[in-house]
Amino acid sequence: MTTVIIGGGPAGILASIATSKKNSNFDEKVSKPSQVLLLEKNEKLGKKLFISGKGRCNLTNNVDETEFLKNVVRNPKFLYSSFSEFSNMDLKSLVEANGCPLKVERGNRVFPVSDKSYDVIDALKKAVKASGTKVKLNTEVVSIKKLDNYNKNTKNISKSESSETSQFEIKTKNGETILADKVIIATGGLSYPATGSTGDGYKFAKAMKIKVIDQHPSLVPFNVKEVNECKDMQGLTLKNVAIKIFKSNNLKKVLYSDFGELLFTHFGVSGPIILSASCYINDFDNMVLGIDLKPALSYEQLDNRLLREFEENNKKSLKSIIEKLLPHSLVDIFLKRLENELVVSNEKAKSSLNISDLKVTEISKNERKSIVNLLKDFRFTLIGKRGYDEAIVTSGGIDTKEINPKTMECKNVKGLYFAGEVLDIDALTGGFNIQIACSTGYTAGKNIYAI
Repeated sequence: MTTVIIGGGPAGILASIATSKKNSNFDEKVSKPSQVLLLEKNEKLGKKLFISGKGRCNLTNNVDETEFLKNVVRNPKFLYSSFSEFSNMDLKSLVEANGCPLKVERGNRVFPVSDKSYDVIDALKKAVKASGTKVKLNTEVVSIKKLDNYNKNTKNISKSESSETSQFEIKTKNGETILADKVIIATGGLSYPATGSTGDGYKFAKAMKIKVIDQHPSLVPFNVKEVNECKDMQGLTLKNVAIKIFKSNNLKKVLYSDFGELLFTHFGVSGPIILSASCYINDFDNMVLGIDLKPALSYEQLDNRLLREFEENNKKSLKSIIEKLLPHSLVDIFLKRLENELVVSNEKAKSSLNISDLKVTEISKNERKSIVNLLKDFRFTLIGKRGYDEAIVTSGGIDTKEINPKTMECKNVKGLYFAGEVLDIDALTGGFNIQIACSTGYTAGKNIYAI
């Protein structure tokens, strides 16, 4: 009996490790030696793992099951069985038992003590070797065909890779044909295509009439219309700010809100709260990002603080006051926005307005209110996400309704299993997505030989 695992990322690696739990190179059901074959298109296993966590590998998150599932954006209930089968604690134990000590950092994120992702990969490769899995690198699968009957005359098949009970015919880019009794597709999604994630699994699924949900980049920065302003602030990190995302034609309906760290880039906005927002936002028609630059203060409290600053510094310019409130690279952009707003509202005549030179004594109550409003709602127009080459994970994929969550087997194509990012499951940043891949991969591998 031959099992072929397609994809050597975390899902495929854990699937291969799990097969040894029931396999031990002998399958009692068919009473003949079993072979597990792991096919990876790259020159090494775990290529995407290598760059995860900025090269440090944020392996998982150290929270309990309830909290973990709260961080899963799509189809969290689907994970109940697989997470119970192989939890974050199980993953930690496996990696440490194979020679890679781990540590827990801010946000319960788990990293190798060495801060080197290849130590995690080496530990997993050690476990793969112990499982008895045969690994074939530089082997790209181009098609998978479900067989009605085994064709004994099929060419280019080695005896060790065939059996009269084979259900699937797998063809590789180098012209090889492999027969398999069971197949696990763990090819990943579309994010970071340079690592080999090019949507192969979706193509294989569609060829076998399996429903695939439309994909979108997720955990990815946003492009904004006001790109020149962002270029001027490139590299500026705003810590402890609040954001809201809404449509400009419906300001009362907040589509997403969060609190934390935001980063300005040459194309728009990034940072943890922006990446998380990208998990929920796909429609960019009239979409607006509002940044509360002073979330610790209410409108009234901020107005009182501003008034106090004006009274204590009545001979100073408005710019000098704003410089106390905002980072340097944001000051001129803020004042320019304020200037435009005051012109539009006819508070000041454009010909006489030079906002930077205004003394605080020249600021009216209404103008002060405008300053407060701008501090509490500094807006950018979102015009789309960055591409898959910058996305940490893919949203969408194999419809989970097509998959048995207890085994990862396709309901309508027996012997075919899916695991990892190829499924329509994704989570927030923090190690959750790698854990999902490992849990679903392990579950698939363990249930391959279930009787």
